[in-house]
Amino acid sequence: MTTNQTADAAIHVRGLTKSFKDLQVLRGVDFDVERGSIFALLGSNGAGKTTAIRILSSLLKADGGVATVNGFDAFAQGAQVRQSISLTGQFAAVDEILTGRENLVLIAKLRHVADPEGVADRLLDRFSLTEAGSRKASTYSGGMRRRLDIAMSLIGNPPVIFLDEPTTGLDPEARVEVWDAVKELASGGTTVLLTTQYLDEAEQLADSIAILHKGRIIVNGTLAELKALLPPAEVQYVEKQPTLEDVFFALVGDDGNEHDPVSEDTNTPSTVTPTTK
Repeated sequence: MTTNQTADAAIHVRGLTKSFKDLQVLRGVDFDVERGSIFALLGSNGAGKTTAIRILSSLLKADGGVATVNGFDAFAQGAQVRQSISLTGQFAAVDEILTGRENLVLIAKLRHVADPEGVADRLLDRFSLTEAGSRKASTYSGGMRRRLDIAMSLIGNPPVIFLDEPTTGLDPEARVEVWDAVKELASGGTTVLLTTQYLDEAEQLADSIAILHKGRIIVNGTLAELKALLPPAEVQYVEKQPTLEDVFFALVGDDGNEHDPVSEDTNTPSTVTPTTK
């Protein structure tokens, strides 16, 4: 795998650092996200994933490095960055006393989008929520709430969407519903940066995957490239390809549980060479 910086990358990050007092959370993070792709930032609890997301969405100041989102400097052009993105946090930010359609109409009006009712109806249809649109969100299943949350994030057609642990706490069926919604986003040309600790989620969704460990990106590439880092196992003359789980634990070992103050304190609703620094 070789480093390939994309000049027109939707997200470009180099040397990103962040500390909280004496705790170094990010220690020189580098990655690029191609436009219209799904990029998974994979790491254990407390690895710094949410800290990185908050910096890229201009909600938190970095200590150093360079970061651009949709061509805007995440440090100096925060207003333009926020106009270019949508951020969906670890918990669905829907108003449970409103119906699904009313949630969408409300956000469309707040964002001064033309024809908010029409926008709401189109999004309900796009995410298979039309029949549930007149029901209060409090009656929705976990997967339906998440799909509604993602639909709300699309209002205004942001070119970049951050999904921070989007399937936390969901059952397997609801997770699949969310995965389908995320794939729908990318198929429409939206750039998705997904943080997750679930290896199967990254394996199912991502065009490229970066593993964040102890504040650094230790490997970055496609699923096939990451699997190629480990030799196939042979069992009774049958070749077994390594899974993403095999790659992850071979690289980070069993000490991946680090402390990330941001991930605990907030409910924040390219082909490259593997590096070890």
